[in-house]
Amino acid sequence: MNFATTDFATTDLCDEYEERPGVIQVAQPLLRHFGGRQKFTGRIATLKVFEDNQLVRDAVAEDGTGKVLVVDGGGSLRSALVGDVLAKKAADNGWAGIIVFGAIRDSAVVGTLPLGVMALGLIPQRSPKKGEGARDLPVRFADVSFTPGHYLYADEDGILVAATRLVTEHA
Repeated sequence: MNFATTDFATTDLCDEYEERPGVIQVAQPLLRHFGGRQKFTGRIATLKVFEDNQLVRDAVAEDGTGKVLVVDGGGSLRSALVGDVLAKKAADNGWAGIIVFGAIRDSAVVGTLPLGVMALGLIPQRSPKKGEGARDLPVRFADVSFTPGHYLYADEDGILVAATRLVTEHA
């Protein structure tokens, strides 16, 4: 399945599953699109960090085919957790997208990459690289629990999460 281009609309998914409570979680509209791709989906991989992007650097260096990296940065806007170098590395390694509950930088370049990138905002300040944080654990923000292995769907209208795949690739 090409997780970056699967045909879906979050609005249609919400309509389809509205009478089946608990199938989907819809994120509150806190994050903005910054990447070159606004529609993306994939299995969730998570990080929990605070003003330290070493674990982000490590994750995007891995094969991300069919995955979306969800980074819980504690909502901090004091330093960027993703910039052009890490976003390019993520795109080159097949990641469908990166969701950052925090800030990013280099938005002009990030916007040209074939990668979904959503974040709270922008700041030019880079973060330190101490390697502190945790990986592959459920994280929660925007009224959604992002659980590793679950599926994330993002488009122009927002983000939703489901425990199982909701759409399949069309032949």
